[in-house]
Amino acid sequence: MQWALTSLKGLLMATASFVFTSTPFFSGGQPGERIEKEFTCQGADVSPPMAWSAPPAGTQSLALIVDDPDAPGGLFTHWVVYGIAAESRGMRKGQLPSGGSEGINDFGTLGYRGPCPPPGAPHRYVFTLYALDEAVTWPPGSTVGEIKRAMGGHTLARTQVTGTYGR
Repeated sequence: MQWALTSLKGLLMATASFVFTSTPFFSGGQPGERIEKEFTCQGADVSPPMAWSAPPAGTQSLALIVDDPDAPGGLFTHWVVYGIAAESRGMRKGQLPSGGSEGINDFGTLGYRGPCPPPGAPHRYVFTLYALDEAVTWPPGSTVGEIKRAMGGHTLARTQVTGTYGR
């Protein structure tokens, strides 16, 4: 059984109900393994396919943030997607999920930018999906900071999957 760390209005709990259910972008097919080269700066740099289970009751929209906590300058955001339809259960390779809008990543660009660590030890890449209690009306091109501030107090649950990549 897969478990996800969930935040229910600030109360942390474990849940088996809201999880990433498919992680085909890992080399061995399991979370925590190496991310396939196709989804990195050394490959096609295309967003990976993902799937997830139903979010908790009351979810009005979803948001996805992909961060590298091992970046030399600290937490570095590779992708932010918000306004994802609550009914969405995933996305295809290189496509946004239903209703999704992309924000500005820490590269200063709109959209997905895959793992691209400096040479050395592999970095972790954390894909976090948030279930929100409000429908998102933020404009396309919002920054990750704006999105995180707007999500404050509106997160019903979250689920994460982590992969690694090194050069």
